[in-house]
Amino acid sequence: MELLPTIWFVAIAVLWTGYLFLEGFDLGVGMLMKLFARDNTDRRVLLNTIGPVWDGNEVWLLTAAGATFAAFPLWYASLFSALYLPLLLVLVALIFRAVAFEYRGKVDTERWRNGWDWAIAIGSFVAAFGIGAALALTTTGLPLDANGDRSGGPFSWFSGYALLGGFGVVAFALVHALAFLALKTDGDVRHRARRWFVRLLPVAVLPMLGWMVSVQFLSGKPWTWVLVAAGVAAVALAWQLARTGAEGRAFGALGGFVVCATAAIFGAAFPVVIPSTLDPSFNLTISNASSSDYTLGLMSIVASVGLPLVIAYQAWTYWVFRRRVSAAHIPPAHGFLPAIAAKVLVGKDNGPSNNPPLTPGA
Repeated sequence: MELLPTIWFVAIAVLWTGYLFLEGFDLGVGMLMKLFARDNTDRRVLLNTIGPVWDGNEVWLLTAAGATFAAFPLWYASLFSALYLPLLLVLVALIFRAVAFEYRGKVDTERWRNGWDWAIAIGSFVAAFGIGAALALTTTGLPLDANGDRSGGPFSWFSGYALLGGFGVVAFALVHALAFLALKTDGDVRHRARRWFVRLLPVAVLPMLGWMVSVQFLSGKPWTWVLVAAGVAAVALAWQLARTGAEGRAFGALGGFVVCATAAIFGAAFPVVIPSTLDPSFNLTISNASSSDYTLGLMSIVASVGLPLVIAYQAWTYWVFRRRVSAAHIPPAHGFLPAIAAKVLVGKDNGPSNNPPLTPGA
């Protein structure tokens, strides 16, 4: 087996693991804006837990996609062309979600906030479902012909595996978010999050476990079955730790589950990057889908310098914003008037305004 393609296959699997672990909880927090929060104060607490980190978490998605494009161009081309429609929806969902984070607090009305809350919740759900479906299909198979092109119509990718992977990531994101909120908040939100985490965890991990086991039956290896067992043990440990109030360790144990899950899934699929459901001879592998050794070698040098810097910076960000957030930290809501509107008002008064200074929205 070629060394550099193998290294980059592992690197891409690691990038997807980082994305599911970090972006998983903030996508889950976005969905919980409508499923868990009781009022505007609760929603602002939820937003403040992920406010400093959510955009940094999305870097892992961009890096995973970029690494796939550079290291395995045929993998990237076949996957993104076969899943053009669902991945387009993911992109639109992420855009609406990002805009909603910025615009939600600009107007102090219930109707305004409610609309952007729905944008955050639906955008988070669509993004989580689409990414889960795409990862499930790249490990279970797509209808690819000998040229790596999709065979069939625009929905020929739709299958039970797509639903399993989509709902697997959605359900994991929800319980991962509850574990994160129990760790990152204080007061009523913290206690309710821990309570619901204990209740939902055994059921919420079932779709992802089903995806793990399905891949094992398709192309599993003895050591990947061991990882499945380790993932189940990590879930049991997270549940027990949460019951005893060890929120940080419960969050870490659930992170151990997603590490075992991605390692088991990608390990079972290796060396195939996309199986063809039409004919096994059409499978894309690390050998026939990779870039040249020169390209992979140059990428390895750049990644060995850049990736540790990115990880160090992101770890520092989490350390700086490590304190718990509670309702007591949330200031009263207030409206926001853009600076250009303020200048118009001043001009109409033909002199300095007697109004108090304008401050950004809550």
